[in-house]
Amino acid sequence: MPRSRRTRPLAAVAGVVAAVLAVSPAPAAPLTAPAATGNTWSADLTAVDSDDVNVRWTGTELRLADPAHRPAARHGIAAEGTLVVTPHSLAVPANRVRADIVASPGPDGAVEVAARGWRSGGWTEWRSAAGGAVFDQPVTRVQIRVALTAGRPAAAPALRRVRLTADSVAAVTAATPGLTYRVYATREGLVGGTTANGHVIVSRDHFVALPSFRGLAPKNTGDYTVRVCTTTRSRCEYAPVWDVGPWNTKDDYWNPSSTREMWKDLPQGRPEAQAAYQSGYNGGRDQFGRVVGSPAGIDLADGTFWDGLLLTDNAWVDVAYLWTGTGTRGRIGSGPLNIRSGPSTSNAVVGLAATSANVPIECSVTGQTVSGPYRTTSQWNRLASGHFVSHAYVSTVTGTIVPC
Repeated sequence: MPRSRRTRPLAAVAGVVAAVLAVSPAPAAPLTAPAATGNTWSADLTAVDSDDVNVRWTGTELRLADPAHRPAARHGIAAEGTLVVTPHSLAVPANRVRADIVASPGPDGAVEVAARGWRSGGWTEWRSAAGGAVFDQPVTRVQIRVALTAGRPAAAPALRRVRLTADSVAAVTAATPGLTYRVYATREGLVGGTTANGHVIVSRDHFVALPSFRGLAPKNTGDYTVRVCTTTRSRCEYAPVWDVGPWNTKDDYWNPSSTREMWKDLPQGRPEAQAAYQSGYNGGRDQFGRVVGSPAGIDLADGTFWDGLLLTDNAWVDVAYLWTGTGTRGRIGSGPLNIRSGPSTSNAVVGLAATSANVPIECSVTGQTVSGPYRTTSQWNRLASGHFVSHAYVSTVTGTIVPC
């Protein structure tokens, strides 16, 4: 089945996660001071765990674990690795985070840092910490993500220290809550490959890819989740964003031009690949200079494509970028979970909610009693009109669930 390839040439690698920070020469002695409490702190680079990809702490610096590792869909680079650092609680809420790093990018290498903040029951998108990551409102916790990229096998990027400062500046314009756009969907496939967040793709998998790292969720989380529906809305799936693509890697087209990373002259909600394919925008090419072969703005894993939406070919879909919304959220702890048209297993299945998806909960009703992995309950949560899931499969809730 035709789909857009999502290769990343070397020329674009240095900006994949965030703009490269100005770096200082690495000192002879290791810099591993413990993180401070408050709004100035040092990131702990030593704690490499399951949500990190291809990095290791040598005792003095963070390096690539395997100089030949790269995500399956990424070409034109020798290796890539990411470290997602434990969130840090601020002493005082702030809306800007700045990073000062001590690193050695090496020849054809890059060391990059992005930050996100916790506010209103959810995470902001990842923002470059070069010059300061500014959020639309004050945040109470900050998490950073480090990316090491090698343009060739001999490159050896290394990071010794990240010192962070959080303060406040004039707020930027917030995105409109609950953004929804119609875009073209292609099937990702690539079973056995590794996504941009380190997830190994399995048969009939359930996740999506968007063409920007700004909405990439860490592995096994639904911090960034979409609701993708057929244009008739006969089927929908709530699925986490676990990969980057198709075509571009800096096209957060759901954002307004004031915050959109590239292609700021395009209308909000219009992917660059769509504009290139349909209208010859950018000479009909993507950010890497390739001729765009489809208008795709989202990639769907096989399970989302075939089982969630019951698609048989690439198609236009309606996508809601749920992190741009507000209100109570629930995490689907065990899925893919059937979405029912009413609060009973006798009601029709109208779609699926993937494991880890962070779904909106409008309200709850009493329905059929269900025994699930987290509880036995007659509570059913309404995610949208005609979308109900049993609370027995919801592992955690952020906010308050009110009766319908």
